[in-house]
Amino acid sequence: MNKQNVISIKNLNKIYFKNTSKSINALNNLNLEVKEGEIFGLLGPNGAGKSTFINILAGTTIKSSGMVNVWGFDLDKNPRQVKASIGIVPQEINVDPFFTPEKLLELQAGLYGIKKEDRITNTILKLVSLEKQSKSYSRSLSGGMKRRLLVAKALVHQPPIIILDEPTAGVDVELRHNLWENVKLLNRQGVTIILTTHYLIEAEKMCNRIGILNNGNLVALDSTKNLLKRILTKKVTFFVNSQVKIKENLFDSLNIFENSSAKLVISYEKSKMNISKLISYINSQNIQIMDISTDDGDLEDVFVRLTKN
Repeated sequence: MNKQNVISIKNLNKIYFKNTSKSINALNNLNLEVKEGEIFGLLGPNGAGKSTFINILAGTTIKSSGMVNVWGFDLDKNPRQVKASIGIVPQEINVDPFFTPEKLLELQAGLYGIKKEDRITNTILKLVSLEKQSKSYSRSLSGGMKRRLLVAKALVHQPPIIILDEPTAGVDVELRHNLWENVKLLNRQGVTIILTTHYLIEAEKMCNRIGILNNGNLVALDSTKNLLKRILTKKVTFFVNSQVKIKENLFDSLNIFENSSAKLVISYEKSKMNISKLISYINSQNIQIMDISTDDGDLEDVFVRLTKN
């Protein structure tokens, strides 16, 4: 069953004018869709345009041109409905230290015009595991609790889409793991997640699809699986009992990094060479292969290749 697009972006441009003669294209003819119920990763180096894109959706930056449709609402015609469809978890921790989590969520719900009887403050606090701290001052919360409180604030109006902007920047491994469990739980409940992150291994594990921005241009948009297939080279280490004699230019695309009496380390292009031929060649020299270690590369390899100048 095809899922509907909950965000549809067509020919989106944002131009910043530094002065009359100099302009910067923060977003350049951006086209992308985000599908209902997916975890969509938006990646890119600093200055790629990720924050500009999020700020346009949030209504804090005005686009130069293009069409933005969120949950069926056109940003130009229905900006309030677009804003109501999105919850944004910012990078910076911005909670009032003298408010309790309960008070903060009640205040946030009030800002969205949600009537007291329609508020789900206790449910949200339970969801982000802050029910025991509901009446504690925010200043007494740990860094991880404050992060979860930001997620809670983004949920008060029950938006169908949550944007997490670098949510695990500068946090420890345990907290990162806890945050992702929260995100997965929200996603299982039907919330569509858009995630920006610098931790590429995180995007690889979490995201169904990934868009990569570079200098305001969308340089890749595909499923995480298909992006990983773009890695052309594979690295293999053979642990052997004798040095392998390999004639020059015998195998297409073969690079030898180390060739000793204990180890042969090579790389090759998957489309040009079949590794089984090299294994047969080693066996033909009566050399025993004790073990094989392979490295297929990861999303970081794809990212570096697509964003390098």
